[in-house]
Amino acid sequence: MDILLVDDSKTMRMIVQRAIRQAGFRGLSVCEAENGVQGLAKVASEKPKVILSDWNMPEMSGIEFLTQVRAANIKTPFGFITSEASAEIKELAMSSGASFLITKPFSPEDVQDALTRILG
Repeated sequence: MDILLVDDSKTMRMIVQRAIRQAGFRGLSVCEAENGVQGLAKVASEKPKVILSDWNMPEMSGIEFLTQVRAANIKTPFGFITSEASAEIKELAMSSGASFLITKPFSPEDVQDALTRILG
């Protein structure tokens, strides 16, 4: 699997997938999860090349999800697509091991810039 997309909103998962395709990444397989708990299970079973996660989700937030992924010594590139835009949130994400943070609303170009660095 290429991308694990973790967001509690089905609509947002569809929007992100469309942006991924519009960014030129059409042949990638995408797996979805509704929260960090489901995301952890998918990371273990699917071995994605990159993880895209929302920040605010029920059951396990995105930052808790990232922290658990890194605590399990999983080095998969991890990025946030979130409405959280403060400098403090961005610093927390990066210091916790995130590769990038894309702020909503976003464009296909934002997705392309972030994923090209990881997927080529």
